[in-house]
Amino acid sequence: MEAPAAAHNPAEPGTEQSGAERSGAERSGTVRIVVESPDEMRELGRRLAKLLRAGDLVMLTGELGAGKTTLTRGLGEGLGVRGAVTSPTFVIARVHPSLVDGPPLVHVDAYRLGGGLDDMEDLDLDVSLPESVIVVEWGEGKVEELTDDRLHLLIHRAVGDTTDEVRHITLTGVGERWAAVDLSAV
Repeated sequence: MEAPAAAHNPAEPGTEQSGAERSGAERSGTVRIVVESPDEMRELGRRLAKLLRAGDLVMLTGELGAGKTTLTRGLGEGLGVRGAVTSPTFVIARVHPSLVDGPPLVHVDAYRLGGGLDDMEDLDLDVSLPESVIVVEWGEGKVEELTDDRLHLLIHRAVGDTTDEVRHITLTGVGERWAAVDLSAV
């Protein structure tokens, strides 16, 4: 017989809480969140923006249609940047200046880029990073060398089921910058 939901350990895979409720820190720097709609994904981005500052690298990993750009829209709203945040798939990168004296948002889509950081060298992300928040969709295996400190969001959705809006998100803070940040606050 299955244990009641209250007895589940939130650190165990598959025991995430629904309705964008946080399950708490699983291990140092890692939190699992479930969102049930694009609006909740956008709101997660707005909440997450409160933790971000110039010099932060955010990597978004997930299947096509997982909600990476929707989350980035929320980040842009939370950071108070100019311009509509849309997928930069064909332009590779867009810069959204701050309207509130905060850092600009550099939104990169590395989907069409092949290898690692060398293939992204022309984007000058290493130059932009100190004064910007850089969000890279499809950046895993490509931008980790930019900094020892990064926030990685793995977004999982049911593949092939376009009616399922539920997303399981794992936030992992990597490096000294994220060691003291309480990700469960988002």
